[in-house]
Amino acid sequence: MSIVAWIVFGLIAGFIASKLVNKSGEGFVLDILLGVVGSVVGGFLFNMFGAAGVTGFNLWSMLVAVIGAVVVLTVYHAIAGRRRLA
Repeated sequence: MSIVAWIVFGLIAGFIASKLVNKSGEGFVLDILLGVVGSVVGGFLFNMFGAAGVTGFNLWSMLVAVIGAVVVLTVYHAIAGRRRLA
């Protein structure tokens, strides 16, 4: 996929994951970054367990990316929340 497709894909995945995790987005740029990172993490996790990862711009890849972005957002909130308390 091209870089523009990855950005659009990451924005969609990051937006959906943000709504699932904390009911509000993290911001436009952070949603894109966490979505793209989530796509990579989701693809890695799914490949590690023997399933197909991100295979292109399709519904399965979006599901994998959203699951990966939820994982990334959960870790992000755990780290960012810990910093606020310190």
